[in-house]
Amino acid sequence: MFVRIVKMSLHMNFIEDFEKMFDEKKATIRGFKGCEFLELYQDKNNPGLFFTYSYWKNESDLIRYKNSDFFKATWKQTKSYFNDKPEAWSVHKKISLP
Repeated sequence: MFVRIVKMSLHMNFIEDFEKMFDEKKATIRGFKGCEFLELYQDKNNPGLFFTYSYWKNESDLIRYKNSDFFKATWKQTKSYFNDKPEAWSVHKKISLP
């Protein structure tokens, strides 16, 4: 399992649109084969800065998701809200303390 972190910087006037879109699509994202966990974060000092954390069973599941028509349409819509280039990382969780 690994964690995919995506950082997105949005135009301030699109924050509400993005949040609505994410709310509508979150169950489909989370229900995608191999996705075991999904969270959305908003920076407390910069409300236009968002992060998604998703946990994937393996890289092939993430690749399958990224190649899906659902992802392509969702990402196209999401990109229209950006005011800066997104960043993404795939990381292995080393330690977690509940």
